[in-house]
Amino acid sequence: MIEVLVVDDDTRVARVNAAYVEKVPGFHVAGEAHSAAEALLRLATPPRVDLVLLDHYLPDETGLEVVKEMRRLGHRTDVIMVTAARDVGTVQAAMRQGALQYLVKPFAFAGLRAKLEAYADLRRTLDGGGEAEQADVDRIFGALSAPSEPGLPKGHSPTTAALVRQSLMSADGPLSAQEIADRTGVSRQTAQRYLKLLERTGRARLTLKYGDAGRPEHRYVWATRV
Repeated sequence: MIEVLVVDDDTRVARVNAAYVEKVPGFHVAGEAHSAAEALLRLATPPRVDLVLLDHYLPDETGLEVVKEMRRLGHRTDVIMVTAARDVGTVQAAMRQGALQYLVKPFAFAGLRAKLEAYADLRRTLDGGGEAEQADVDRIFGALSAPSEPGLPKGHSPTTAALVRQSLMSADGPLSAQEIADRTGVSRQTAQRYLKLLERTGRARLTLKYGDAGRPEHRYVWATRV
């Protein structure tokens, strides 16, 4: 049984997330915490915690600060960020500090279940021990990288798709492919390709901005903002 600590400053949200966790076979809620201090205290006391579902916006520290302190104290507990923080900088920082996944609020049960099931698959692979061939290494590193959008076409990177999606979701208004490229560090052509994919799947809407030359500029906005 995988023991999960649910950390969220909103007690109602924490209860909902905990209920979601309990519905996934093989997972059990070890407890809830509503602040950074409470989360770190719980991690320091038995029983064990295998996985933390961690909100970023906490009343005393950010979720990223919690991860830093966990590692400083020697806690090897795995972390999945579950938060409304959508800016690319926070997403990148979470990746660099070792968060295994990043789930953006609001989400449905199916979204969390997919992350937890992928995590369970990763645990089973790692618990096997022994030596790893390249195929095994690829499977381990890819276990938690399944795309959020079903049916991501061949040749598209889940990581790049997530960066483009997060940039669009966090924007105050429509963005061009060049603006997405500047925010994510990918080329304009790559940004355009992923934006067209989001448009085709209904997650983004295309808008046109007409300049002095009369030729419209293609700009994209996240579908829920339209």
